[in-house]
This record gives sequence, C-alpha cells and structure tokens, in this order.
Amino acid sequence: MQTNGKKLLLVITIGFILVIGQFVYANTKEPGTDEDPLVTLSFVEQRIEQLRYYIDEKVKSSSGDHSIESGAGFEVAELKAGSSLIGGQSTELILRSGKATAIDSPMGGLSDVTGAKDLVKNENVPTNHLLIIPRDDGRGIKATTDIFVMVKGSYDVRW
Repeated sequence: MQTNGKKLLLVITIGFILVIGQFVYANTKEPGTDEDPLVTLSFVEQRIEQLRYYIDEKVKSSSGDHSIESGAGFEVAELKAGSSLIGGQSTELILRSGKATAIDSPMGGLSDVTGAKDLVKNENVPTNHLLIIPRDDGRGIKATTDIFVMVKGSYDVRW
C-alpha cells in the first residue's frame, strides 16, 4: 500500500509542477503576440487609434493643395451665350437652364454620370444631368444661350 501512496504522491507532485510551469510560461508571453493571442480592450483601442491616425494622414496627403474644401457645396454660375466654363480636375457640373454643348479634350469628353455616357465635342449637354470633368485638361461646356449651371470645384469662365 505504501507503494501506491508513493506513486500517488509522485503523480500529484508531477501534476503540480506541470501546472506551476504553465503559469510561469504563460506569464512570460507578451500580450497581443502570436504566442499570446488574447488581447485586452486597451490594446485594441490603441491599435484602432493608430489606424485612425494612419488613415487621417493618408487622406491629408492625398488631398494635396486643392482649393476645394471638404463639404463645399455647389455654387450657381450664370454664363452668357458664347462663353465657356472650363473645369478643373474632379469638377462637377449640372446645367440647370439654357442650352450648352460639351467641350472635350484629346483625352476624352465629359462624364455624364446621369446618362451613363461620355459627352464629346459639340454634343448637347442635357439639363439636370450630373457631369464630371475627370482631368484638368481644358474640358467644360460652351453656352449656346444664356445659361445657369451649378458647379462644384475649380473652374474658369472664358469668352
């Protein structure tokens, strides 16, 4: 019987050593690493804040020196017959009244988002269609009558 007691004591001692070893081993791991995948809320919040800062910096650097402010709305421009509105890159136009034709460039025409097509040179501009000028390369619209146009972005009016 004493042999069984010694064996039992030996098994308990080995089990105790293994359990203590696991606690010591677990405490040596850096939280959030591959060896210890469990993380705390503060670790997650820190990573989210780092990601937010990274995204904000990327947005600032990609916007460059554009004069258009974020959240800027449309402004109304009145053009006399014969004048042209030449837009910069990403300028948005909506012809509200009157008649106008498209001014394209060798790189292409105006993107008619509403009509899902490209407006090329001297093509009539439909009223109330959203037009986008993709590049700063001389694209715009020419007023064939007096017109009102809504514009968001940079543009020049030429006679």
